[in-house]
Order: sequence, then structure tokens, then C-alpha cells
Amino acid sequence: QVKLVESGGALVQAGGSLKLSCAASGRLFSNFAMGWFRQAPGKGREFVALLTWRHGRTDYADSVKGRFTISRDSAENTVYLQMNSLKPEDTAVYYCAGDQMAPDDGSTWDGHYDYWGQGTQVTVSA
Repeated sequence: QVKLVESGGALVQAGGSLKLSCAASGRLFSNFAMGWFRQAPGKGREFVALLTWRHGRTDYADSVKGRFTISRDSAENTVYLQMNSLKPEDTAVYYCAGDQMAPDDGSTWDGHYDYWGQGTQVTVSA
């Protein structure tokens, strides 16, 4: 069993920055990957970014490329999402998710993920 705990959500002005954290506890398989997803009010959950444990590969949604960066502290089993140049449309509940059997390049499909955090609210004001 893997437990994920997110933190870092807040209210920020457009153009500002925020850093989310997700700490994983429990046994992580060698093919483990961590993803960030978000869900805005009235919308479905969408992929934001991912990082694979074995090779450190990353992937981003087109809407956040160049603005968001996913990174990790392997010793602490913690993944970070640095969000810069935030826009009002980035407002959402952000979830981290763990995939124990991720493909080599990771998966952008939320159905592939086994474990989910409780979510953290990010609100970007205009």
C-alpha cells in the first residue's frame, strides 16, 4: 500500500509561482511513476505532469509546458511541482497519483494510477 500526501496549494495572483509537494510512503516498485493531475470546477480530471522513478523521465501537458516543472527528492520519496507564470485557468484541485506498474515513459491516463492523494486547492486570481 502506498500513501500520498500533498501540500502547497494556495491562493496566488496571476503571474505568480507556487510549489506543490507530494510525499509517498510505503513500498514503491521499480516501475513506479508519480503523476500530477488537476480538476477544475465543472470539468473532468486532466493530466498535468509525470515523472518515472527508474529513468527519471518526465512528461507535461501542452498547457503547462515551459511553465511547470516536476522534480523529485528520491531520498525522501517526494515529488514536487514547481508552477510558474500561473494563469487563472490553472485554478483547480491538484492531485498527485502513484503508478506502481508504469510503462517506461509513464502514463498520462489517470486510469493507470493506483494511488491518489487527497488533493490540494490552487486558486489563481486575475
